[in-house]
Amino acid sequence: MAVTISGVRKHSPAYRHGIQAGERLLTLNGNEIMDVLDYRFYQLNTALVLELENNRGERRTVSLKKPEYEEIGLEFETYLMDRQHSCKNKCVFCFIDQLPKGLRKSLYFKDDDSRLSFLFGNYVTLTNLTEHEISRIIKMHISPMNISVHTTNPELRVKMMKNPRAGEALSIIRRFAQAGIKINCQIVLCPGYNDGEELKRTLSDLETMCPQVQAVAVVPVGITRYRQNLPEMRSFTRETAGEAIDLIESFGEKCLQKYGTRVAYPGDEFYLKAERPLPPAGFYEDFSMLENGVGLLPLLMDEFYSALEEAGETGGRKREITIATGMAPREYIRGFLDDAIKKFPHISGRVTPIVNRFFGETITVSGLVTGTDLIEQLSSVDLGDELLIPACMLRREGDLFLDDVSLQDVEAALKVPVRPVPNDGYAFLDAILGSES
Repeated sequence: MAVTISGVRKHSPAYRHGIQAGERLLTLNGNEIMDVLDYRFYQLNTALVLELENNRGERRTVSLKKPEYEEIGLEFETYLMDRQHSCKNKCVFCFIDQLPKGLRKSLYFKDDDSRLSFLFGNYVTLTNLTEHEISRIIKMHISPMNISVHTTNPELRVKMMKNPRAGEALSIIRRFAQAGIKINCQIVLCPGYNDGEELKRTLSDLETMCPQVQAVAVVPVGITRYRQNLPEMRSFTRETAGEAIDLIESFGEKCLQKYGTRVAYPGDEFYLKAERPLPPAGFYEDFSMLENGVGLLPLLMDEFYSALEEAGETGGRKREITIATGMAPREYIRGFLDDAIKKFPHISGRVTPIVNRFFGETITVSGLVTGTDLIEQLSSVDLGDELLIPACMLRREGDLFLDDVSLQDVEAALKVPVRPVPNDGYAFLDAILGSES
């Protein structure tokens, strides 16, 4: 397979050697180029021989030298150089299968691409990997790999993922560990499937691959009101969430004594469901699993109170705000605002938790609140000078909520400026005070 060059950056090594857009890159130093990983890995050499082919099928070689970390300067039509690999599983807990119809197409795409695991931290199930890709990951020592494990029981994994390869794919994790590749794991915990004794088994099996398995995030399954014609699934209750916390924390304590790190961490949502205090920031060590919702709220709390302590007690113009949040973290967010008002009495405001009517009331996290719910539930509220929302409500595609309502649509409907606030305690205090970040 060859990849077509769509452009050449000016003044780059490739530009200086006359490489043209439209030519196809066949090999680098004799290594076939299939995609972005091949290209990025082999171009690190300082002396390169590129084999190229034009649209007439004529081949030529170009030899060039460059500093070790300078890129050649070639551009391609897509970042990956080919199509993104989609998921071939039908997992019983898949959130995408629980989306309503009519949303933008990108939301229905199920990613399962090992290249994006390395490049962007996406999680993969390993069921897509060919032997060539496995060998390449080991050869290039692509590390860390982010893997959706869910269970190490092969039969149960097949049952949960509805893929006959799901069980045998578990052996790939051990191959990566034996090759010294660091591994981050994710477990979506489903009551009656992979919790309890099955979770104990999974954590114990992963521990045998420590320290290569360096972190395991355990998060609760999310269930929307659109879960139709899918296997029966229960949500976690206060009691069962507490049981999961106890099991994961017990395992973590054992690992802390043995390896100096907890390895496994419950998602913040477990503590909120169990109505238990969140652990202190130190519990999460280097906060390596934030993208899984592990430690987000404790980190925000730690940063916010540090910012509040450091802030000078200066006066300012009167300012009234509203903070919209999901139902789960509402009491913590209220506490933050109350403490800020105590120190800065010229500030007033309220926290308004948003009931998730779009996906269903069992969905309580802030990141799944939609623009529609914001508009419907805040239209009759006096929002003051500004509405603050967590930035996680907006998608990566731009200023859009999951339901395709834009940030500008919400501002127009509510007739108030809306400020998205990142999960950063200092930025949160600045937003409350009306400071520019």
